[in-house]
Amino acid sequence: MNLDDFSDLIERPDGGIRRDAEERRERLSVRPGALGRLDELGEWLSAAQSAVRVRAIEQPKVVVFAGDHGIAAQDVSGRPAGTAHALVRELLDGASPLAVLARSMEVPVRVVDAGLDCDPELLPESVTRHRVRRGSGRIDVEDALTPEETEAAVRLGMAIADEEADAGTDLVVLGDLSVGGTTPASTLVAALCGTDASVVTGRGGAGIDDLAWMRKCAAIRDALRRARPVLGDQLALLGAVGGADLAATTGFLLQAAVRRMPVILDGVVGAACALVAQRAAFRAPDWWLAGQVSGEPAQTKALDRMALNPLLDQGVLVGEGTGALLALPLVRAAAALAAELPERPEPTTADGAGPVGAV
Repeated sequence: MNLDDFSDLIERPDGGIRRDAEERRERLSVRPGALGRLDELGEWLSAAQSAVRVRAIEQPKVVVFAGDHGIAAQDVSGRPAGTAHALVRELLDGASPLAVLARSMEVPVRVVDAGLDCDPELLPESVTRHRVRRGSGRIDVEDALTPEETEAAVRLGMAIADEEADAGTDLVVLGDLSVGGTTPASTLVAALCGTDASVVTGRGGAGIDDLAWMRKCAAIRDALRRARPVLGDQLALLGAVGGADLAATTGFLLQAAVRRMPVILDGVVGAACALVAQRAAFRAPDWWLAGQVSGEPAQTKALDRMALNPLLDQGVLVGEGTGALLALPLVRAAAALAAELPERPEPTTADGAGPVGAV
């Protein structure tokens, strides 16, 4: 597998349709600019759907990739290592913020176990049947995945994207559930942006104290030494300092762009995977929206590199895809306005004979 092959498979959203949508927007009853970024979102949806009159978002889906990371054993996370399955259980039981919001919006949630470190019997078979391996390696001293596992994880993400596209999903809210996942995500961003560990090290969704932050910074620094020799090979980079869930997310993002299926990104993990995917296929980011600002410095740097401007800044740190799901009503509102606002009537002559200039 060579991720660079995606560069030839991914096309940008239809530019001609977008220009037609912009012209139609000029004719609507509400003056251009009065709706702010909703105009831009409507035009983006037109291009993504290849339809001047935007269709409503009728079948959105939250897709969450889950995994555990060996680096969490170095006390770089606010949660104990190997406990991501508890977060998945909370989500499945309807008790997490993402579950509550998804239920209120009537949006289905799909959880994919790419690399949880737990007995499969603890979770439904529909979640665990895709698992690539149990946990990912400790990236400061060893590879997260073998080459075979890396390819398997990427192909898993691709398969999930194909399943959703074939099922009629018209927009994906992308989430992640992990313990220790922000450390490899930050490493990927630092490696691809050429920055030091301290620039990208945040405090994660669970929050960490100063000592844990220093341990995390040191882990990212050591992982960067292992990442730099493989920067020219995205697949090798994911295997060296990523993880099963991150590799699967990257594969999902690339294949979703191939299938012309729009995606709303959430936090630093999704942004890091998107940055890897952009390195493989430069047109892919045109199919993504940044849902929210998470406060993680690595996310900010990744989004800046991809020129993605977040839709919301509500200070949501819980992850899972929660912030991205909060952006979904905004996208749906943009679709409704673009589709349903009437066009201004053409001006008529003084005697009402017809449009000005008609002969």
